[in-house]
Amino acid sequence: MQLMAKTKPGKKDLDSYSIKGTNKVVKVGDCVLMRPAESEKPPYVARVEKIEADHRNNVRVRVRWYYRPEESIGGRRQFHGAKELFLSDHYDVQSAHTIEGKCTVHSFKNYTKLENVGAEDYFCRFEYKAATGGFTPDRVAVYCKCEMPYNPDDLMVQFHPSCMGMTIEQAKKLDHFLCSDCVSENDAKRSMNGFPTSPVSEAKAEPKRRKRVISE
Repeated sequence: MQLMAKTKPGKKDLDSYSIKGTNKVVKVGDCVLMRPAESEKPPYVARVEKIEADHRNNVRVRVRWYYRPEESIGGRRQFHGAKELFLSDHYDVQSAHTIEGKCTVHSFKNYTKLENVGAEDYFCRFEYKAATGGFTPDRVAVYCKCEMPYNPDDLMVQFHPSCMGMTIEQAKKLDHFLCSDCVSENDAKRSMNGFPTSPVSEAKAEPKRRKRVISE
């Protein structure tokens, strides 16, 4: 008698997932905080692309990782904000149990309009290729005499006070200022210059970042 092997029931897509121990519900497209294996590290940030359950009702999520500047090949730069993230082309499938909370990743423009930045507020203005260290867009407007992109954490009124030898208090009292290095006010905001990044050739790029170690 020939025995037929039993086939396991297929996976099913879910519309949402409730984070254990909370009243928060995660849906596809939401940004989440995921627990790293090392407790001293900050949580990983990811965007949920898919939620599915297997025949044992184990729920897993397909995520697209956000990288912090210090995790990128070029590292953190002066103009990177404290809450800045890069949307990478690095995808993984992880247990939904590793999700410890939700967060919001704003556009750069919307982030600069926030009156109060909460612990779960982040922003993203670049996409990042994990294998090469490349950014999209690769050009961005620069400001001030230092010709650096805008960092939303730093006070800037057409210039950085420190670049002009001023304190923040002095800069706040100004009604008008024209930099001596500028021919006109319009020159204070420079046109599109090259995005300052380290040459990729100087950094050893791995063919692909290994899976992030998540604490189950």
